[in-house]
Amino acid sequence: MSEAADLAEQGHVDGLNVRLANYGYEADGKAIVALLDAYARDPMGGGEGLAPAVQQRLAIALDAFPGAFSVLAFAGAEPVGLANCFTGFSTFAARPLVNIHDLVVLSEHRGKGIGRALMNAVEAEARTRGACKVTLEVLSGNAPAKALYTAQGFATYALDPDAGTAQFWEKKL
Repeated sequence: MSEAADLAEQGHVDGLNVRLANYGYEADGKAIVALLDAYARDPMGGGEGLAPAVQQRLAIALDAFPGAFSVLAFAGAEPVGLANCFTGFSTFAARPLVNIHDLVVLSEHRGKGIGRALMNAVEAEARTRGACKVTLEVLSGNAPAKALYTAQGFATYALDPDAGTAQFWEKKL
């Protein structure tokens, strides 16, 4: 059994299969689009679905992007969870890092350990890639996600407590 499978087992859910996505496999590409679209439609994802052009090119673009990987969770044959991740670089550690950019569990499947299993599989893949840490962002009002992340060992951080905790900012282009 692989390290990813071992760690996913720690968040064992009967009938759940958690594995790396194959962007070139059409069914995986469709699962990624459907799950990400469901997340985008959720209030925590902005409340609007993915544009048709994004849906059409997403799997191809992920496949072409260096360091991208996705983890899919299936309950039987049904895709129920997704983690889209990107390998970056920590200059302070001179090692790779992995950022969980999207973590999706379909609303009707939440609270069953699927998010934990996805995060365990991401951590295993990050270790395989030699990463020094896994990062993510979360909305301050998303209490269920924050509870999961805290239980998985994530926390806000400060390089100097007098300077405050880190914040995630953006500028759209």
